[in-house]
Amino acid sequence: MGQIKHVTIVGAGAMGCLFAARLAERGSEVTLVDVDHARLAAIAAQGITLTDDAGTRQVPVGAVSARDAGEPVDLVMLFTKGIHSQAALRSVAHLAKAGPLALTLQNGVGNAELMADVFGPDRTLLGTAHLPADLAGPAAVATHGFAHCALGGLTAAAHHHAPAVASLLDQAGFGASVAADIRATVWEKLAFNAALNAPGMICGVPNAGLDNDAGHRLAGRVVAETVAVAAAQGIALDEAAILATVHAALADHAHHKASMLQDREQGRASEIETINGAVAREGARLGVATPVCDTLSDLVRVIERAELKA
Repeated sequence: MGQIKHVTIVGAGAMGCLFAARLAERGSEVTLVDVDHARLAAIAAQGITLTDDAGTRQVPVGAVSARDAGEPVDLVMLFTKGIHSQAALRSVAHLAKAGPLALTLQNGVGNAELMADVFGPDRTLLGTAHLPADLAGPAAVATHGFAHCALGGLTAAAHHHAPAVASLLDQAGFGASVAADIRATVWEKLAFNAALNAPGMICGVPNAGLDNDAGHRLAGRVVAETVAVAAAQGIALDEAAILATVHAALADHAHHKASMLQDREQGRASEIETINGAVAREGARLGVATPVCDTLSDLVRVIERAELKA
């Protein structure tokens, strides 16, 4: 396809707002889509207040409900929680007739396949995003420090479009690159998230609370299970490198709360089904035992059922 100019971002959380503001600031025509009408109204009225290492500024960004999203659109990006992916994609399925590329940088696995059902596998890209982003109000987002994204195509045909999308994100300050094996990259991030998210949520502690012998043993078992499930699919992961990243996160980001813990504190459902739950399901399908991921997933489900009904 030609130049990627018009970008529709589905999900106006911290990541959606950050990518919208950065892309708009670099000249893209960006439209945010969400179900939170108050947030959409605030963004439409005042843009997004972006704070990063370059300072604070307001960036005009379009904001509409799904039914009002329309053409032109060259790229659709999905930034909802995994539990909302299917409904969110269904709400913007009418955009598929324009033939846009579609990209998910969400945590977990399974989102790209849902996108492919709507936009076609040969136009669907997936990847990972390693960067901090925090909402600072309905129309404000903050980020500081490092940023790196890796992406690739769901199919060989889709991978042909990856350099153009990576270039767009790189120019917007996201340190984007094309991964040689995007499936391995996604599963490495999955192992990292599975090792930290569910334990942090269940125990109700930030990273520092897991930075001990018991926490390290638990993380190691989760990573080992994820590596084994990936291997059964023909995906080779570097277990030692993943563990090194986990241990670095525990030590260097001691006060950080995993997203599942943040969800628990805010009374929201978590992404357990696309993280530890996904490892467990794939393990069951492939005949690979995942007792730790099974148990962590069930503990999160029990907690959510009790607390979300309270």
